[in-house]
Amino acid sequence: MRKLLFGGLWLGLIVYAFFLAPPNQPDTFDLIQRLATGQWQGINPLIIALFNIMGVWPLIYSGLLFFDGRGQKIPAWPFAVGSFGVGAFALLPYLALRQPNPRFTGEKNLWLKLLDSRWTGLVLAIGTVGLLAYGLIAGDWAEFVQQWRTDRFIHVMSLDFCLLCLLVPSLLGDDLARRGITDSRWFWAVSLVPLLGASIYLAVRPPIEADSAEATSVQKSTLIGNG
Repeated sequence: MRKLLFGGLWLGLIVYAFFLAPPNQPDTFDLIQRLATGQWQGINPLIIALFNIMGVWPLIYSGLLFFDGRGQKIPAWPFAVGSFGVGAFALLPYLALRQPNPRFTGEKNLWLKLLDSRWTGLVLAIGTVGLLAYGLIAGDWAEFVQQWRTDRFIHVMSLDFCLLCLLVPSLLGDDLARRGITDSRWFWAVSLVPLLGASIYLAVRPPIEADSAEATSVQKSTLIGNG
C-alpha cells in the first residue's frame, strides 16, 4: 500500500507538472538564473525566499535520509542529491522503495556526524526562520498569486514545497525510534508545524550515540546467529 501511495503520487506529480500546470513563461530561464546568482533586484521577496527554502529542504531531508538509508537495500544518497534539483520528484521514488527502518547499525562516518550535529540543525533552523520572515514580511502576496496562476516554474515550485512539508512524517517516525524517542508528542509537534517543525527538530533531537549504534549492530548479529 505504501509503495502504491508514493508511486502513484510521484506519477501524478509528474503528469500534473508537465501537462496540467500553467505554461512556462518566456522569462523563466532568466528568472531562475537571477535567483541562482543572487541578482534579486526587482524580484518578489516571496519568490526569493521560496527559491532559497527549496535549497534548505534537501539539507533537512538529508538529516533523515542518510540515517534511514544505512539499513536499506537501496542507497539514499542518489535521491538526496537529486532532491537539490527537483525536490519531491526525487524523494518520492525512495519513499516508495524503502522499508521501515527503526534501527541504526554500524558507526557514524564524518558526514553522518555532521548531519547529526545539533549545530547543523541550529544553522538550518536559523536560516529557515530568516527566509520565512523575509518572504512573509517583505513579499507581495498579490503578485505571488498572479505568478502562481500563470507561471509553471512558480506553480510547480510551490507545489513541491507543500509536498516536502507533507512528506516529513514518512521518515520521522523511524528517526525518532532510532534515537529512542517514544513520546508521540515529538512526532505530532514536528509533523503539524510545516518546515519550522522539521528544522527545529534537527537542532534539538538527541544524537545517535556510537555506543548505542554498536550495541544495535551486535544485537542484530546475535539474533541472526541464533536464527
